[in-house]
Amino acid sequence: MILFPAIDLKGGQCVRLLRGEMSEATVFNDDPAAQARDFAAAGFEYLHVVDLDGAFAGRPVNEAAVAAIVGATQLPVQLGGGIRDAARIAHWLDRGVTRVILGTVALRDPALVKRACKDHSGRIVVGIDARDGKVAVEGWAETSEMAALDLALRFEDAGAAAIVYTDIDRDGALGGANVAATAALAEALTTPVIASGGVGSLADLRALKAVEPSGIAGVICGRALYDGRIEPRAALAIVRGRLTC
Repeated sequence: MILFPAIDLKGGQCVRLLRGEMSEATVFNDDPAAQARDFAAAGFEYLHVVDLDGAFAGRPVNEAAVAAIVGATQLPVQLGGGIRDAARIAHWLDRGVTRVILGTVALRDPALVKRACKDHSGRIVVGIDARDGKVAVEGWAETSEMAALDLALRFEDAGAAAIVYTDIDRDGALGGANVAATAALAEALTTPVIASGGVGSLADLRALKAVEPSGIAGVICGRALYDGRIEPRAALAIVRGRLTC
């Protein structure tokens, strides 16, 4: 299981939102590249980056910050936020991003996502953000009638590298991951699932590690790493199976 530290970008700064509300943003670092280096030094093996402004605008906004992050370390980067056409997918993959996360277009244009999976084997991740089990899009500003599992099943044979499943109501709230829903989704799929939203303690990581056999390949952690609730060394030991208590 991979532990992905999150770098969410708003106005060129590293922030964390509360339940997806842009008005509830806390700035943790005004130098995204420095934050990437800090995560690398702490022993993380992959970075999860989201252009929050881009998710709302429907196009990349924090391009300079993303480029700085990619260039700051040797760590692979998965990037989401405002990537909604084939040209932009190719743009980022050609510029050092390892994997691109496609969220809104997974609902709006599944054919594009399937083509991208075919054209960029192993480098496309489907982002499914859910509120009360229903898929939310456009930076979580709109909630559809599509169930998260139904959307995920559309891409079972597409060759996606993974599905990032985010429980919006828990995101940034530190109230615990939705372990049951994430494990249930993973059990129903052959595509690996990455858990996101609500991780606030080492206990949350242990709970997710316990259901790893369901198909959970990773977990994204943000606020709890920034405010010190989760210590990187202990967290990495848990997800790597070296610490259980």
